[in-house]
Amino acid sequence: MEAKPTEISGSKMFGGYNKRFKHFSPTLGCSMTFHVYFPPLPSPSHKFPVLYWLSGLSCTDENFIIKSGAQRVASSEGIALVAPDTSPSAGFYLNATQEKWKNWQMYDYVVKELPKVLSENFAQLDTSRASISGHSMGGHGALTIYLKNLDKYKSVSAFAPIVNPMNCPWGQKAFINYLGGNKADWEEYDATCLISKFNDVSATILIDQGEDDKFLHDQLLPHKFEEACKNAKVPLLLRLQPGYDHSYYFIATFIDHHIRHHAQALNMCFKPLHP
Repeated sequence: MEAKPTEISGSKMFGGYNKRFKHFSPTLGCSMTFHVYFPPLPSPSHKFPVLYWLSGLSCTDENFIIKSGAQRVASSEGIALVAPDTSPSAGFYLNATQEKWKNWQMYDYVVKELPKVLSENFAQLDTSRASISGHSMGGHGALTIYLKNLDKYKSVSAFAPIVNPMNCPWGQKAFINYLGGNKADWEEYDATCLISKFNDVSATILIDQGEDDKFLHDQLLPHKFEEACKNAKVPLLLRLQPGYDHSYYFIATFIDHHIRHHAQALNMCFKPLHP
């Protein structure tokens, strides 16, 4: 089956285009969809840096593109948004080691395969200048992928991330299935554990967390990550937002701050076509 992406939809927005693509992933052994928001091109030879967005447990590649409103500031800052599917569903952005889940290789898909697909097929994208962000399970993915690949990503941010999956029901259920019973293997996909190992972080980690998020105390545990960052002397800006929940209303409220956070780290000298 052809791995080259095929465009399946497209819509103009803030001078640029949302485009959805489908391709076969050899890494995952299945068809995958992904969205790219291409800002307006200032010149035919211009290349945009890339911000990857990893979505949560119950999402697809469409939720962020439709609900977040991120395209407005991405257009003005000149950043391409890339939103891969979460399929295989609820894959926790790890490489599963158990035979039953052998196709669950989302870590390799996000870190290796997808950037290669983008660089080989879209001349206007500069995948060597990349940052990563995400929500909930995707926030977990963004943080763990960033920490293990500090040479590949300029910055990271997250909304309501699962930062200590080893110690919450969502994470424990996923890890026992995908990785087996050896908890040393779990630590490789737990941001709170990884921060002491990969702590050469220059750009401040930005996390927004709603104080009225019903998952805050049982599943998300941001204070565990905050404590680990403090101990490792890693720069973290954890913002607890009063009254906000776990939804895309929360994400839409603060997404502009996150896009600008990444724009600063990507060190762009870009003059937008549409201010």
